[in-house]
Amino acid sequence: MKPEPLDPQLMLSAYARGIFPMAEKATGPGLFWVDPDMRGVFPMDKFYLSRSMRRFLRGNEIKTSLNTEFETVLFHCSNRSETWINPTLKSCYKELHSLERCHSLEVWQSDELVGGIFGLTIGGAFFGESMFSLKKNGSKTAVITLRLHLQNCGFKLFDTQFITDHLKSLGAIEISKSSYRNQLAKAVNLAVSINSQPLPNVQGILQRNTQTS
Repeated sequence: MKPEPLDPQLMLSAYARGIFPMAEKATGPGLFWVDPDMRGVFPMDKFYLSRSMRRFLRGNEIKTSLNTEFETVLFHCSNRSETWINPTLKSCYKELHSLERCHSLEVWQSDELVGGIFGLTIGGAFFGESMFSLKKNGSKTAVITLRLHLQNCGFKLFDTQFITDHLKSLGAIEISKSSYRNQLAKAVNLAVSINSQPLPNVQGILQRNTQTS
């Protein structure tokens, strides 16, 4: 089933009900709704940091920012030979960003942009859309920082849509549609904000009680 003409309110309404749009191809206007039987999520009561990422964070000059380069992050996430982000979705993401409902987190290494992630927020739910990496561990650092930041801000759901080996390596798990819908219903009604806390710095991430591998 093809969606109605997409606008920010329709998109937010769909996400709050557990469905999301994807493009048929990067250059075409066609969209379709996705409602997976299994969903990828990061458990919000845990925090995972591997030994290799600990070494990377200790050994490099890493900083992060929130919403300072949204369109640049969106460009890098969509500038691929194969992507589900078409012009319609990009336009909607930009509108949602102007409404403070779509956010980006940027990773800087020695003042050079090396990675990032963006996604939507509704209440205490963050819906991860896409990430990118220009240098080793750029996207991993974005996910790790964002995950801890969302926990600090009181978010209860970090939705990754699908599960991949890359996300699994960062602690993501797969849950059933019914379990996801239960978590979603509780999270979207929370009065929390992604801007309520400063981003954790590297020292704060390293000091967090973690599981190591």
